[in-house]
Amino acid sequence: MIQPGVQRERSAAARSLPLDEDGFLTDPDLWSRSMARFIAKQDGTWPLGPEHWAIIYYLREHRLTYGALPPVSQICRTHGMQRDAVRRLFGSCRQAWRIAGLPNPGAEALNYMV
Repeated sequence: MIQPGVQRERSAAARSLPLDEDGFLTDPDLWSRSMARFIAKQDGTWPLGPEHWAIIYYLREHRLTYGALPPVSQICRTHGMQRDAVRRLFGSCRQAWRIAGLPNPGAEALNYMV
């Protein structure tokens, strides 16, 4: 069981992250592996294994190169993973995008990231 003081510390730390109202990092240049681990713990996506990191880095590289979210099928195919790997590992595309430290993709994209 988490002690009340520990829970308050986590909540305060979460509030200090540079996140928008939907929980996305406001500046992807501020992202770090430790920030990804912190967000993953907060979201219940823990621990992060090699498959998680492969997807996280792929998402970051694709977004920063092309300015867009890659199709989930492309992510899985590129890494030789089953089609449901992103959902199995992260729970949703939205969680993967958040943990990868990428900015809010907008209302329309969020509707597809469930």
